[in-house]
Amino acid sequence: MKLRNLSQITLVLFSFVTFTFSQNAVPARVAPGYKTIQENTLRADLTFIASDALQGRLSLQPGDEVAIQWIASEYAKAGLKPAFNGSYLQPVPLIEYRNNREQSYVGLARAGNEKHWKFPEAFGAFAKDVDITADAVFAGFGITAPELGYDDYQGIDAKGKIVVIFDHEPQESDAQSIFNGTGNTRYATTRVKALNAQAHGAVAVVIVAEPNRKHPSNQERVARIGGSATRKEPLPSQALADDVLQTPVATVSDEIAAEILATSGVKPADLQNAIDRDLKSQSRPLPDTRITLHYRNLFSHPGTTYNVGALLEGSDPTLSGETIIISGHHDHDGKSGDEIWHGADDNGSGTVGTVNLARAFAANQARPKRSILFVVFAAEERGLLGAFYLAAHPVRPLATTRAIINFDMIGRNEEPSDQTKGLIEIPADTTNRLNLIGAMYSPEYKSVVEQQNRMVGLTLDDRFDHEAALNIFFRSDQFPFVLKNVPAFWWFTGFHPDYHHTTDTADKINYVKMARILRLAYLTAWQFGDTAKPPKFVESPKGAAAAQ
Repeated sequence: MKLRNLSQITLVLFSFVTFTFSQNAVPARVAPGYKTIQENTLRADLTFIASDALQGRLSLQPGDEVAIQWIASEYAKAGLKPAFNGSYLQPVPLIEYRNNREQSYVGLARAGNEKHWKFPEAFGAFAKDVDITADAVFAGFGITAPELGYDDYQGIDAKGKIVVIFDHEPQESDAQSIFNGTGNTRYATTRVKALNAQAHGAVAVVIVAEPNRKHPSNQERVARIGGSATRKEPLPSQALADDVLQTPVATVSDEIAAEILATSGVKPADLQNAIDRDLKSQSRPLPDTRITLHYRNLFSHPGTTYNVGALLEGSDPTLSGETIIISGHHDHDGKSGDEIWHGADDNGSGTVGTVNLARAFAANQARPKRSILFVVFAAEERGLLGAFYLAAHPVRPLATTRAIINFDMIGRNEEPSDQTKGLIEIPADTTNRLNLIGAMYSPEYKSVVEQQNRMVGLTLDDRFDHEAALNIFFRSDQFPFVLKNVPAFWWFTGFHPDYHHTTDTADKINYVKMARILRLAYLTAWQFGDTAKPPKFVESPKGAAAAQ
């Protein structure tokens, strides 16, 4: 390899010094497994997982089935116990469907007139055809948080209504906000808002962007980036067959939102200002406002994919009933015509990372006191579906699951891209940087990672816990377990121009950094598995106070 500049020489020397130091510093009882984590093995595995032969690993397609079988066979070769009643596979029943954008619309009836809006100004999808028309009620941010003394449903009756709610959370620009300052909490995600609306008897939800936001809305982002606009064959949607969420959701543009909220008596910006000012409910009926959600699908059919899991039983008779989970997801975005979305970083890196840690623990004669569940989830790209399924159908009790290390994109250097342009500042040098996401719900977890990192030497970054524009906190498989009060972090090396493009290929992976991340995860999992006091979950982080 030619070293073209001083920064390359520095990186190589740093890699050598750090690796040598780490090899000498790790405790002897965990060193055998640690030493198995090698760049050449990661490269070989990832070259296969992201190869043309697997055709982009689209959920329910043959390429992803090959990935599933490869993961299971690697668990078996390592001698690990099947996690799911004698099988490495947990069936995840799905409904696959494709929305008909030409026939689907959001409608508004008022003063004897009716308007219809279609994609991209208004959009939504559901696993079955939807025809719902109902009176509308404005419900603030759609949040009920009794532990924070906040309830957008106070004083309104949402039963049988369509609720119109702001996206995100109140006081998003206030570092002292009870909603995790300038970051997000669990309440900011659309799924949690929709489940809350469902619990209050609403029949549908319309999401409108916060009028005073300082970032693009989801509707604007879809219109700008397009999701998969370049595909000849659009991606299908998928949903859990037994999903508890049965309330349809629509997302609309600012212009539509202003028209829907026109009878509220207050401008949308002033509604948000009033909520942000004192966190008091501004919810109210919307007179003479009937909304229709009319969704049609081109097709809808059942299918089954699989979570792939193996168990390393703990060495302590008492603590072996407790669990540490190490996870990733095996699916990506498949192919369209002759083009293949290879998904090397997203999330071939997490798949290979989980498998290599399974091998590392299996190769180590000593075992941690607690058990470790290695699981590679299904259908993350279609909505975290495998993770939500395991969270609803756990193989081991979530009440005694002590920590989750979730890998999703751990193989690249973070670079500016359409995902981040104008939204976040990216450090100049990310060749050794790892983003940890979720610390507001478990500062003790973060402390363990920092302690173990003294033997590895990565640069750790928590800035995604303090921004709300990109909705990062909700976007990977740790999130369904955070909703179940389990300390769970997303380990993430950041976005880059190849994210969700055909050019996300194995030759662009930083294998030196990826190996270092996995060594840190190995040491961290050992600490979680052996420590007398595992990290606590903080149910209600309160802004800047949670970081103290």
